[in-house]
Amino acid sequence: MDWSKEPSYPRPDYLSSSRKRLAPQLLFKGGILHTWNKKIAVALNKSFFATLPRLKEVSKSDADIAWLIYDLESVKGKGKETGRYLLKKGDELFTQFEPALVSITTASPGKVEDFMKLLQEKLDEQLETPPVNKTIERPF
Repeated sequence: MDWSKEPSYPRPDYLSSSRKRLAPQLLFKGGILHTWNKKIAVALNKSFFATLPRLKEVSKSDADIAWLIYDLESVKGKGKETGRYLLKKGDELFTQFEPALVSITTASPGKVEDFMKLLQEKLDEQLETPPVNKTIERPF
């Protein structure tokens, strides 16, 4: 059975992965290697890399980090899928250490007005009848 289209089917949590795994490893392990003037290679899944903020590219000779982007490609046999996959190297991107680290670890918060509107909508959904004069900004 294919449950992948179902609403609660588990999906990768790339946002959590970048904050809980990639950023700390770049900070600590990468920081040590950077201090030693060593280059770093980071291999990532294409979908994971797509969730990262845009990184400022530099030439290969000026780079501290080589980002190697991979994806899985379905193997076909006699015109149909075999259920096997090949790991294919897609793109590679070169960045400097500190700008890449700042880019990955700096949140992009958006507008406070949009956040407040979203909170208000969620609050209104919880109430059977939305309040006439009570809002998130004026609770009392």
